Amino acid sequence: MTYLNDLTQRLALGATQLPDEFRQRHASYLLAQQRPDGGFAGREGGSDLYYTGFALRGLAMLGRLYGEPAERAGAFLASRMSGQASVVDLLSLVYGGMLLRMGGVDAFRAADTNWKSAVCSMLNSLRRADGGFAKGAEGAASSTYYSFLVVLCLQLLESQVDEPQRLIAFLRSQEDGEGGFREIRASKRAGTNPTAAAIGLLRILDAVDDATRISTAEFLAEMQTDDGGIRANTRIPIADLLSTFTGLLTLQDLGSESLLDLNAVRRFVRSLEREEGGFHGAEWDPACDVEYTFYGLGCSALLTC
Repeated sequence: MTYLNDLTQRLALGATQLPDEFRQRHASYLLAQQRPDGGFAGREGGSDLYYTGFALRGLAMLGRLYGEPAERAGAFLASRMSGQASVVDLLSLVYGGMLLRMGGVDAFRAADTNWKSAVCSMLNSLRRADGGFAKGAEGAASSTYYSFLVVLCLQLLESQVDEPQRLIAFLRSQEDGEGGFREIRASKRAGTNPTAAAIGLLRILDAVDDATRISTAEFLAEMQTDDGGIRANTRIPIADLLSTFTGLLTLQDLGSESLLDLNAVRRFVRSLEREEGGFHGAEWDPACDVEYTFYGLGCSALLTC
């Protein structure tokens, strides 16, 4: 089972333990955000693959990705299969298609027979000499986060990363001596989200050792703030839902979630929930969108596990 398949099932199972009224309220919010073209947008602009991916993940978690909304979303994904796309958009496209297929909608039924192999070739072209993957074709530096995304996408396309030991060596080079992982080699400090990406990738490659498990768990636990959430790095004093989701998920994966004050995490997540449905991302950010709603739902589901 792929990493994302496992995570999808895990979040969906956790979400079944949430109150029906909670699930219905947030499903209604997500469904109301769907555009006439079947896609979903951010806080401005038209539909795009990135936000559509988060909306589909949220609806799948809540068991509401079926019927007419799913058919419309499938048509939107199919319309975006041609042309150039970033790694983030490709993952959103492929993962969204997988989620829709689970609900009986095949967004890729008209895809060219060579489409899958062409995408894999493009992703592999981002490999760099240090063993990692760059953000884009012109990127010279490998990225912890984008290396994770590339491998996730390859998994969904039923392909494997070549020379995994080189990728493991790159990830080891990104490890900070005080715990956590850096995003790129030039980064001055580790961060919650690149650390989550690194551990996710090391787990896929079956390469998490005890020393990394301990140092990473301690680093992430230190990222919890007084309000209960998890911050992005040591230079940012305020927690956000994205970092809280990735930090909580990673600590669970490491068997170390007890290092967090979980009741404080619950209070933080609830403080960002809107009565009418949806979540905003942080105390300083009152706007609501489908991405942060996914993170709020994801945190809520993980906290039931």
